[in-house]
Amino acid sequence: MKRRRLGRTGLLVSEICLGTMTFGSMADEATSRRILDQAVDAGVDFLDVAEVYPVPPDPKWAGTSEEIVGRWLQGRPREALFLATKIAGPGGGWFQTPVRHGRTALDRHSIARAVDASLKRLGTDYIDLYQTHWPDPELPIEETLEGLARVIEAGKVRAVGCSNETAHGLMKSLWGADRRALPRYETIQNNFSLLNRRFEDALAEVCRREHVSLLPYSPIGGGVLSGKYLDDARPAKARFTFYAEHSPRTQAMTKRFVNEKTLESTRRFAAIAREAGMAPVTLAVAWSLAHDFVGSTIIGATAPEQLPDALAATDVELPGDVLRACDAVSREILYPMG
Repeated sequence: MKRRRLGRTGLLVSEICLGTMTFGSMADEATSRRILDQAVDAGVDFLDVAEVYPVPPDPKWAGTSEEIVGRWLQGRPREALFLATKIAGPGGGWFQTPVRHGRTALDRHSIARAVDASLKRLGTDYIDLYQTHWPDPELPIEETLEGLARVIEAGKVRAVGCSNETAHGLMKSLWGADRRALPRYETIQNNFSLLNRRFEDALAEVCRREHVSLLPYSPIGGGVLSGKYLDDARPAKARFTFYAEHSPRTQAMTKRFVNEKTLESTRRFAAIAREAGMAPVTLAVAWSLAHDFVGSTIIGATAPEQLPDALAATDVELPGDVLRACDAVSREILYPMG
């Protein structure tokens, strides 16, 4: 497993990160532990959690993913793993829901309390990367950065990042950090895949110029790029099938991922993958890793057998003709030019 540097830090992580948002909902604890074992055995040393996980968000589940990872960590060498988690913040879109242990904001007091709560659930005394899950545009960024500075100074956090942020929000945070000599966001965790390339509009240039690493989530479009939803299929235990059964509020998000354009694109991408001699999931993750602003791509699973195709991407370097073929599909179906 190759490793990459995060932002301007000296921190190196596996180029594939294991996301844990299914742990405790779509994957029970025993299954979650098997997924963790298999990923680490394959060379993954980067784990991403959040205080509100698992999803779909529900107060009765919030914090369960951290607890599962924390129990799995016991007895393992802590320094061998890079552990990231997130403070919820005000939430956004379909994700708006109170967390089980009290709604969190991004002020100094809330950050201090949230870090301590995550440390307890994870059973560790430090977090390698602490991220704001959703921005709070109404709160001065300096307030958030000062709160993050305090937990870094206390030795509880090594580096900080943001998630679901805009180009304006990221630049404003970097400017505030520079002006006040406060910790800067070294990473940004946003949705980025063959089905959602909006990050390339402006954020990619910010990341390149300011040396911030993208940690793409949903690189296979919530499972859509695997082909499992083609021909109106809704397989049992699949992500959007599960959401429909447990959280009606996620219907709008499901339509963004599963629609006529994304499914037709998926058919075309699958054909490109077959021509290149790889699984569609491998193509999707390898495409993500091919971008110079990506630090580590976050994959997820509800069962261990889903991991091999995603993990295989670390051994793939996509040739130019494959990348051009993917671009052609994007231009023709997802982002047609007038």
